[in-house]
Amino acid sequence: MIGEMVQHFQGKSADLDTLRDKIAGYLKGQGFEVQSSKPSSHGTLLQARKPGFMREVITADHALDILIDGEADDFTVRLGIGKWLQHLGVMAMETMLLSGLFVFVDVPEMLWTTHIENDLAKRIAAFVG
Repeated sequence: MIGEMVQHFQGKSADLDTLRDKIAGYLKGQGFEVQSSKPSSHGTLLQARKPGFMREVITADHALDILIDGEADDFTVRLGIGKWLQHLGVMAMETMLLSGLFVFVDVPEMLWTTHIENDLAKRIAAFVG
């Protein structure tokens, strides 16, 4: 899918809750509003969006999605653009997966997302070690 980046990690013995917290902390430090789903057998979804007037007018319902799925020694992190979901913390991951996690975006949004995804992917690799 266009705009989706996948990182697969094996043999890292990573604490996925700590990884989630580090990603959320980094994004908050960059000025993003961040929300997280409850962990489930399908993983944990983080959503981040940049607040601001122009951002709200142009893409009010889009968010950067980060899905962390797997176990400490074998997990995947997927980055892409999705729809900002109200009350993400109380939604079931199964419902989100059935509705389609990532959405297509226009070219300017895709360029912005690619820049953010590339930077975030480097940070995630550093967090994992």
